[in-house]
Amino acid sequence: MPQGYDNEILYHYTDFQALDGILHSAQLRVNNILNMNDAAEMRYFMTGLCDAVVKRLEEEGDTGRGEQVRALFEKELKKEFYYSAYAACFSLYRDDAAQWERYGNRGRGVCIAFQGEYLQKMAQGALSLQTVFYQDDMAAHKLTGIFYRLMKREKDLTKESPDVEKAMNYAWSCSAAFKHPSFFSEREVRLVVSPFVKEHLEVKPCYHISVERIKKYYPLDLMAMCRKIGIGMEDLIAEIIIGPESTQAKYILQDYLRDNGLSGLAEKVSHSKCPLRRSPK
Repeated sequence: MPQGYDNEILYHYTDFQALDGILHSAQLRVNNILNMNDAAEMRYFMTGLCDAVVKRLEEEGDTGRGEQVRALFEKELKKEFYYSAYAACFSLYRDDAAQWERYGNRGRGVCIAFQGEYLQKMAQGALSLQTVFYQDDMAAHKLTGIFYRLMKREKDLTKESPDVEKAMNYAWSCSAAFKHPSFFSEREVRLVVSPFVKEHLEVKPCYHISVERIKKYYPLDLMAMCRKIGIGMEDLIAEIIIGPESTQAKYILQDYLRDNGLSGLAEKVSHSKCPLRRSPK
């Protein structure tokens, strides 16, 4: 993960309803990762971490300890729903065809550019800004070394340990920013809420009720978060890009921004130059 996002712009591809929620209501929703198209990645991360730690132990001939580690992780994986994390997703790519197609309502939506340094300052307590980790082999991940040393130090892995629990909490948090290497081209960054870190969580969950199902999410108060670090919404947002297949008129979006007290953002609106054109049906 980079040391910081001081020179980075993070692009959030979405639809116009979400834009209204972010700008008019000053609310950024983070959704359950288990409901995303990469829902299995948290489990994949934890399994890969376990395999990497066990491999190091077995290479030293400590197969007994390796079996204990596997048993510990198998028990931990049964808590997957409890450790469900919530995230808002960003890309380092501006005006990108794949991002428009997957996340920007098939090019009919909008892209909101956020100043990475400010999002990083906002990410405190149960909220973290994480660069997505794509490497398939977990041997290179920093958590492998942390768990290896911890597993060697703990005398009895069958008993509850505050240190092991803390490490597992951290591992589950990191798993929320992990995807299969086939997604590497997205260059994704995630703003992650870890509800299981309850002593640091001040946000109350909400539920979106549709005709077909109920979905849980956490609403982040962007206005309050901006005030906390001494900036305004117009400082946080660097640009707004109308999608390549959107019928949205630029001047109407600019009127919307001015009427919502965001005149400074009206000058930051542009049309996508991405040549995304789907074949006619």
